[in-house]
Amino acid sequence: MEKLNADLLKTKPHFHILDGMRGVAALAIVVFHFMEWIYTDSSKNFIGHGFLAVDFFFCLSGFVIAYAYDNRMEKMGIAEFFKSRLIRLHPLVIFGSVIGLLGFLFDPIVNYSAIYSTGKLVLLFLCSVLLIPYPVMQERGFNLFSFNAPSWSLFWEYVANIVYAFILCRIGRKYLYVLIMLAAIALAWVSYRSGNLLGGWAGDNFWDGCARISYSFLAGLLIYRSNWIIKSRLGFGVMSLLLVLAFVMPHFKWNWLAELLVVLFYFPLLVSLGAGAVLSQRWESVCRFSGAISYPLYMTHYAAIWIFGNYFTTYKPAMAQLYVIVPVGTLLLIGFAYLVMVLYDIPVRRYLSSKRKGS
Repeated sequence: MEKLNADLLKTKPHFHILDGMRGVAALAIVVFHFMEWIYTDSSKNFIGHGFLAVDFFFCLSGFVIAYAYDNRMEKMGIAEFFKSRLIRLHPLVIFGSVIGLLGFLFDPIVNYSAIYSTGKLVLLFLCSVLLIPYPVMQERGFNLFSFNAPSWSLFWEYVANIVYAFILCRIGRKYLYVLIMLAAIALAWVSYRSGNLLGGWAGDNFWDGCARISYSFLAGLLIYRSNWIIKSRLGFGVMSLLLVLAFVMPHFKWNWLAELLVVLFYFPLLVSLGAGAVLSQRWESVCRFSGAISYPLYMTHYAAIWIFGNYFTTYKPAMAQLYVIVPVGTLLLIGFAYLVMVLYDIPVRRYLSSKRKGS
């Protein structure tokens, strides 16, 4: 039994190009979050569709979950699956909340200390750590998790994992087709109603997040189960360029339709292509690093973005200064994410995994 459990808990080999593309998407999110302060009109923002990287994450997640767990969920069991996901995801949910709280309390530009009582801050922090939506902070745009806005996608990721464990891992492709058609209709309605697919992160657009993950996660599952893996000689560089094109495409008159088509068809195509693309040896280490840094970067960058936003609105720096601040800030955030990964995330996950195996 011990050997069986050990085999079940092993991580499967990775699709390295998809890992690398995940890192490119995380980098796009960071740059987008900088730039949306500078250009409140997204049509003038060169990376105005950068938020669609989250939909790519969702599609990739569905593919990877199906690849990693479809053939071992029955033996592994729901409890072990949830332990695996918590160990993988939650240490950085906690760390991101801590960094967000510290960034709020010690913001060098704006003093928030007199606005919230200690009790209210504790409540907000606990909701952020436990992923309990509580969108009440005006100073944080009424985002769902106060101290770390990107956690909204992790909330829906957890929801998708729960639905997968109880339902999706057991249903066949026929029912999957039905679900994905319903999800596509819901996503089309959300995009048409809002004019874009930006929602999901705040209280007033909470259910948009449900539509976004429902379609993309199911699409990822379907790609894996249908073996829609397109073999090609496209490498990491070409696949990354194809992904970036979705984020920097111009705004159209029917913008809601353009973004919808990207999510419905283009991102699933990229996952299919990325899974079958050939990785040259010289790019392997780049893809490994890019994939490893993607989640720490995504979960730790937003405290700095709020400080930048306060700096930008208070001091109105010239564009020449911003040409330096944004690239340097992005590099520093990558460096910080690397330190978090090496000094915190990997050791904590190793410790939790060893305790789990020991028990």
